[in-house]
Amino acid sequence: MAAGARLEAMRRRVRLSRAAVWTLIAAGPVALVFVIASSPTAPVAAPQDRASTAQAVTAVAADPAGYAQVFMTAWLRSSADDTATAQARLAQSMAPDVELPDPAPDAQPAPASVIPVRSARTGTGAGAWSVTVAAQYAQGTVRYFAVPVTTNTTGTSFAVTAAPAVVAGPGRAEPSESPYTVPVPDGELSSTVGEFLAAYLTGAGEVDRYLAPGVRLTAVSPALFSAVTVRQISAIEEAAAGNTVPGDGTRVRIQATATAQDTSGRWPLVYELSLTARSGRWEVAALSSATDQGGGDRI
Repeated sequence: MAAGARLEAMRRRVRLSRAAVWTLIAAGPVALVFVIASSPTAPVAAPQDRASTAQAVTAVAADPAGYAQVFMTAWLRSSADDTATAQARLAQSMAPDVELPDPAPDAQPAPASVIPVRSARTGTGAGAWSVTVAAQYAQGTVRYFAVPVTTNTTGTSFAVTAAPAVVAGPGRAEPSESPYTVPVPDGELSSTVGEFLAAYLTGAGEVDRYLAPGVRLTAVSPALFSAVTVRQISAIEEAAAGNTVPGDGTRVRIQATATAQDTSGRWPLVYELSLTARSGRWEVAALSSATDQGGGDRI
């Protein structure tokens, strides 16, 4: 009887185990759905949230320097005695609540140019900027104005909120110490630099013959100068000062001070170049002063 009881208990355990297995199998898809539904997922931004983010990014990137420049150019060429001029109408359309200046009859002429020099956000409200512009006059004087500008939430509309303020100009920053401390004597490197700059600026020769393989650089066109003279070359690396060309792959960075001649006079110019040694000669690998659009590789 004891043996029979133990056998029956074992059979019950087997039946229960089989039932549990089939229950788990049957519940598998349901459990999977439950796990997916209960698992933490990354929050999905609602359409309006995404739009708000895009607007915020646009507003941050919308520097109103150009708008302030246009306004100040028109404002400084306007007069309260004649609001019908094109410049006065433009200034008033950009800032209806801002008064126009009232220059004296013998006042100095309007500025030759108006250039924005600094833009900064202010704490006076969302989208509030202060743009500093420089007004340069023909006789050489410069006046600086701070123009308050506000932008909308999307950064697509601007308004001048008050009359500009005359402010002090920006201070002069101390330049950092030049890394070009190694004098480069007359030799293969200086000859390469001189001939390259002559080809680049005067069209005397082909620029490509001085370039390292794979470097693309187009000459200034049309040629602006009739002659170029290199006065001084300094380098960062000591290898540039050697009497012989070093081994292949040696790279040096140099700064060349030159004088260019044209029909209107002589012009001091400075160029930063990178050169590499190959097969006993120096080749131009980069011109840091060139533009990205067709101007060659940059250092």
